[in-house]
Amino acid sequence: MRRLRVQGLSYARIASTLGVPKTTARRWATQDPVKDEELERCPVCQDGDALDRAPASYCYLLGQYLGDGHLVTRARVPVLRVYACTDYPEVTREIGSAVRSVRGREPGLVTGPARSERVVTVQSYWMHWPCLFPQHGPGRKHERRIVLAPWQQELVETHPWPLIRGLIHSDGCRATNRVRAHGTTYAYPRYFFSNKSADILAIFTDALDRVGVQWRLNRYDSVSVARRTSVARLDEHVGAKR
Repeated sequence: MRRLRVQGLSYARIASTLGVPKTTARRWATQDPVKDEELERCPVCQDGDALDRAPASYCYLLGQYLGDGHLVTRARVPVLRVYACTDYPEVTREIGSAVRSVRGREPGLVTGPARSERVVTVQSYWMHWPCLFPQHGPGRKHERRIVLAPWQQELVETHPWPLIRGLIHSDGCRATNRVRAHGTTYAYPRYFFSNKSADILAIFTDALDRVGVQWRLNRYDSVSVARRTSVARLDEHVGAKR
């Protein structure tokens, strides 16, 4: 923020560059300055290039954010919250590991009845989360446009599997489909991903296309992967949530 102001950029230009409301840019500028070492951690603030530290971890975290993540910018320091289920402790650990790789610090874990006994919140405070997740904004994700920034698109094209894994770990599942025919029951695995945002569904299916996984819409808000070879590919890189 300080560097952008020193360059003479207006609050409106800074807000557009960082993908935040103008009022947020103005508030950040009037708060205590961020330490130089903090500024160096954010490649978007630093030089505008794509994230080059832990890119796979970032893509996984992007998938989690698009599915079950939320960014709060009203606080003095923005906080990223990703909601996970206590039934899948390995997923929670993977979210925490991704945050630690990108942020450089251990995230906090919040459990309890505030939302549900089965929900655990992985949260991390950082001034630069709004820079790294420019999709944040007022309202629900499916009620507004969700478009990847060019540097994000470059990352997910290079690292599609972590993105797919993060999306499935958030709003997807691996299930067993059973069909009875001629007195015999057949069972086979399928993957599903559900999201009310058409933009997020498109981000998911674009990534599947990139890795050669065949898919179809089984509902307007749900993607199904049932072809044996495609399921095998997902088993190799994603697998059932644990």
